[in-house]
Parts: sequence; C-alpha cells; structure tokens
Amino acid sequence: MTIRIQTRSPVDGSVYVERALADASQIESALAAAERAQLAWRRVDLADRVQALEGLVAAFVADKAAIAEELTWQMGRPRSQTPGEVGGFEHRARTMLSLAPSALADVVPPNKMGFERFIRREPLGVVLCLAPWNYPYLCAVNAVIPALAAGNAVVLKHSDQTPLCAERIVAAGQAAGLPSGLLQFLHCSHPQVADIIRDPRIDFVAFTGSVEGGRAVSAAASQRFIGLGLELGGKDPAYVRADADLDHAIPNLVEGVCFNSGQSCCGVERIYVHEDVYDQVVEGYVAQVKGYRLGNPLDPQVDLGPLVRDRAADHVRQQIRQAIALGARGLVDPGHFPAHSDTGAYLAPQVLVDVNHDMDLMREETFGPAVGIMKVGSDEEAIDLMNESRFGLTASLWTEDLDEAQALGDRLQTGTVFMNRCDYLDPELAWVGVKDSGRGCTLSSMGFESLTRPKSFHLRQL
Repeated sequence: MTIRIQTRSPVDGSVYVERALADASQIESALAAAERAQLAWRRVDLADRVQALEGLVAAFVADKAAIAEELTWQMGRPRSQTPGEVGGFEHRARTMLSLAPSALADVVPPNKMGFERFIRREPLGVVLCLAPWNYPYLCAVNAVIPALAAGNAVVLKHSDQTPLCAERIVAAGQAAGLPSGLLQFLHCSHPQVADIIRDPRIDFVAFTGSVEGGRAVSAAASQRFIGLGLELGGKDPAYVRADADLDHAIPNLVEGVCFNSGQSCCGVERIYVHEDVYDQVVEGYVAQVKGYRLGNPLDPQVDLGPLVRDRAADHVRQQIRQAIALGARGLVDPGHFPAHSDTGAYLAPQVLVDVNHDMDLMREETFGPAVGIMKVGSDEEAIDLMNESRFGLTASLWTEDLDEAQALGDRLQTGTVFMNRCDYLDPELAWVGVKDSGRGCTLSSMGFESLTRPKSFHLRQL
C-alpha cells in the first residue's frame, strides 16, 4: 500500500498538496544515482560547474510568480512577501557562486626548495539537505548551491508542509541541464530519513529545523563519522540602548518580531530596553503593531498571515496565557484584528510587559507574532539577560555608538551580532549558531569548508 502525505494549507485548511512517500526501491535508486553522478561531476571544471548552476538559478527565477503563489498556499506567508524569498534565493545563490573560485582554490604555503606543496579542497560526495517549511528556499539554497559548486551531489528532502519547494529546485536543475542524478528530491518519513542518514553513501547532512529534530539527526548519524550542519532554534534578543534612534528602531523591531508571522529562527523574540527610553519604545511598538493587517495571505493588502498550523498558534497562545498568569500584561487587544480567532491559525500579534525570565515567553522559542519587552537599567544588565538563554543564533543592538556596539557584541554569546538591523542574512558573512542554536557554518567563503575535505599534496622533486 502506497503511503501518502498531505499538505494542509493554513490559508483555509484545505489539502493543497498530496504526494506519495518514496518506497525502499526508490530511495535505493536515488542514492545509487547520486553516487554515480557525483563521481563524474567532481571531475567537471569548477568554472563549468558554476556556469551550470547559474543556469539553475536563472531557470528558478523565471517561475518567480508561480513559486511565490505556491509558497503562500503551502505555509501561509502573505503574497505581498513571498516573492522576496525567490529574490533571496537568487541573491544568495549568485553570491555563493561568485565566492566559489576563491573559496575552493588550492591553499599554497610558502615555497620550499625541491617541493611542490598545496592543499586541495575535495568534495565530500553525496550531501543530504533537510530543509524546513518556514523559509524553504532560503534555507535550502544555503547548502544546495555551495555543495554542488564544490563538486558534491545533493539529495533534497523538504518538510511535508512544503514539498513543492524541493520539486521546484530540482526542476530548475533539470531545466539547466544538470546531469541526471546529481540533484534529486525525496518525499519520505522521519524513519526513512534516519535510514538514509545511516546509509554509507551519504557523506554530509545539512539540517535546518528544531532542536529536537537536530537531536534526531545527530542520533541517526552517531555511528558514522560524517559531518553535520545543524541550524536549529533561536530566542534572539534585542537591546535598545538609551541613545538609540527610536524612529528607526521601533518599526524595525516590530517587523523583526512579526515578519512571516514571527516564524523565523532569527526573528526577534525578546526585547530589552534601557529605562530612559522604555516608555517611548513600548508606546511606539504598540502603535506600530496595530497598523499591521491580519488576514487571508492571498490578499495583497495583508501583511500578517496565519501561522503554519493550528497547533503552532496554540503554542503561542499558551506562552501568552502563562506569562499573564505569572504577572505579565498584554497591551494589544486581539479584537483590534477582526481576523483573529481564539482557535485556529489566525493569531493577532501581542506585546507583553512586566515580563521576566521565569516565563517561557522570555526563555523558550515562541515562533509567533508575540514578544515580551523588559526594562533594564544598564548595558551590563542587558548583556547578562541576553546571554541568559540556551540559544545563540543572533542578537541585535540598537544604538548610535559603533564602538559600544562592537564592545558589547564581543560579550554576546551568539553567532551574529546586528547593529540597527535584525532578522537578516548577509551571504558574504558566516551564518552560525552557538549553544542549542546548532553547529557548523553556512554562507560566506567559510560555508564551503564543511562541504569539502582538505587533501594535502606533498610532492618532492628529485
């Protein structure tokens, strides 16, 4: 009996996509084809690999409108925002391809008489990319394009919520004429993924998802000596100093919390504000968030859509209820947003004050359009609270003082320090997490290092 998956759209609860799971023979065929294709692909000149991947990017972008529409239906992001993910895919892909020649070049130590010495970066083999639903293209491109550029083959598995995204990327590769078997997708279950990770033909796993998912991937790979790239959760803090430009900080913080309905691993999830500007920030934040429009994401006027599933919205509701039970105050009346419901995926944004670190809202991932704003009396207090977390993906500082931002940033336990911006990936900078936010590095020239292995050539001339 064929097992099928269904993607229920958060837009209206209907079944938008239905696909059959791969069976054992299809998985075996895919891995065998990937292994064969990679052996030939690694011998292709780097310039030719880059040119072929440029063709993939062009083919992908050509379907921008259809891809954006599908994405809205699959995971609920407003139609006004989904084209940006296609543009982000293109920007990151082209940036990584531009970095490939220098990042993958031989490393040559100083000349030594009578010897030819260099370090060559070799591809690993077959890379398994496990991509999430919240940014299915942006997270996938971080691994897919540099892995292929480096000479690897890629097997792509997307979340059951966004299966069409894997199909779109592979179709773009086929349109660009990539060799058969080099870039494939599989729709499969969690137990099947674990079996694939244990297969000796898989040489690296790039996973983006929850902390629990990262533990499952690590457990499946625990008997093998293969590399893992794990981009996991976040509880990213922001600190508004007394000297911050509030006209700039407030709208950007609201967007950092609410964009994609708060479903971003690097979105702002807790805000600390110096007491000198606390009242102004809270008042400005509440006024700004009330300007958002919650509703059907297919409406081009809507900028806040549903959460991906009912249970995701219920998780946010539970955090809000717990915080209020422990003394917090909610400042936004959900009734201001007619599309809000006490059940289901449509959830009004919320800001809470009188919060503390006894509340899950300030400690555990929210992944929704709700945030706590906490008053602090000094930079010292802010840094201590920002670091008081099991996560460490990004942190943002809102200040006019560049020197202080750098000094405070040195003390933050995080992978990326922002000043006067948030919730953004620069593909020329390394993307990393610390603590439970994961391990490994993507993007920048450093993003190629985990997708290759160094081979030293030590050649003596007689």
